[in-house]
Amino acid sequence: MTHRSLLTIIFSCALLSACGEQAKQPKPKTEKKPQLVLKEASFAQLPDWGNDNFIEFVAAFTRSCTRIAKNNPKKQFGVLKQAGKYADWQKICKKFEKADKNNFKTFFESNFTPFQVNADENPVGLFTGYYEASLKGSREKVPPYTIPLHARPDDLVMVHLGQFREDLKGVRIAGRVKNGTLKPYETREKIVEGNWPHEDQVLVWVDNPVDAFFVQIQGSGIVTLENESATMRIGYAGQNGHPYYAIGRELIKIGALTKEEVSLQTIRKWLEENPDQADKIMNTNKSYVFFRELKGDGPLGAEGIALTPKRSLAVDRTLMSYGLPLWVDIEHPKQGEQPIRQMMVAQDTGGAIRGPVRGDFFWGYGDYAESMAGIMKSQGRYWVLLPNSN
Repeated sequence: MTHRSLLTIIFSCALLSACGEQAKQPKPKTEKKPQLVLKEASFAQLPDWGNDNFIEFVAAFTRSCTRIAKNNPKKQFGVLKQAGKYADWQKICKKFEKADKNNFKTFFESNFTPFQVNADENPVGLFTGYYEASLKGSREKVPPYTIPLHARPDDLVMVHLGQFREDLKGVRIAGRVKNGTLKPYETREKIVEGNWPHEDQVLVWVDNPVDAFFVQIQGSGIVTLENESATMRIGYAGQNGHPYYAIGRELIKIGALTKEEVSLQTIRKWLEENPDQADKIMNTNKSYVFFRELKGDGPLGAEGIALTPKRSLAVDRTLMSYGLPLWVDIEHPKQGEQPIRQMMVAQDTGGAIRGPVRGDFFWGYGDYAESMAGIMKSQGRYWVLLPNSN
């Protein structure tokens, strides 16, 4: 998920040379954000621990280990300080490669300690779902393929602020440099209207504006080309820097849907049944994602590796490091099904994924994946597994 909003950095008026009358105004009260708290646990406390098919987890963690092996051993392992150094994880990955494939349970119990993830003292949070979208398109603009999905423009500058300040790890901004100053990029509305400098930089043309909108939210997709004898996989290549805004909130605000009714399916249905209002609603989300064609396995997550269906979890990138193994306990989105209790890996992020106990479950590709992702608004909790010090 890869693909979703950038945080706005707000500088205090006190840092400016002149604040005028605004400096005299009382500061608005801001709600305190819950803090990430790790509480040491035992494997016996993990619901259904040991009943997972660990073999299905191998592909996901192996992909993370491939990335981990290439990093500087002395470097901090992402944003979570308790995760240690890359050297710790490089040792773990070597052990994992040689572990008894029939007894991964013992491997984890011998090398890791689980820590329950809490938002302050609350271990329960929201888990949503996402999927790899399916579209129909053409490399050329021929009817009905007239909706562009744009390639990343050359002048888009994405800044990882954590490279400049330790306290901004995981925070990014984006824009265009004008006269030596980074300026905001065009909004989604300007881009879809063609009112920007790079209207001609199109990766692929699709036949449905609603599909084009949703693939931006999902961050990846498979496009069946017009002759249906070939497909192209597209993935996240950049974002215009404007914060992601969930249009479901807008539909609730105008009374089109209730909070209980909102899902991917109901939002899509409303947009398709109200084409005269659809553009206005979609444009309330100013975020726009640029794509590139992917070769080989995919889709790619924010960790830079291919995601694994039902084993990759998108997390808050400002709080949780990519590559961390997790044990999850999540309500199944389909009523009557058993809870999802299994190993996953933190491998992606998303514009709406904010907070210590917050996750986006990658369901994969196809009709079933879309149906599950679309209705998933589940309560859940999870534990992060950290290497033992010895």
